[in-house]
Amino acid sequence: MGRKNQNAFIKKQKEERKRKKRAEKKELMEERRSQPKSGKLEDMMAYIDENGNIVSGSPDDQEES
Repeated sequence: MGRKNQNAFIKKQKEERKRKKRAEKKELMEERRSQPKSGKLEDMMAYIDENGNIVSGSPDDQEES
């Protein structure tokens, strides 16, 4: 008798986890869609400084500062 109730409880938990995961996934998709897209090469470039850290500006720009 307790087994049937346990199975139903586990099924409800699984469904709730699936529903929550789908909602999170949908929220992330909407967040990505709302961000502006830029296909410019300069926006996609990343540079590495002399210490191995990733920086957004070119090494020439870093020397001027």
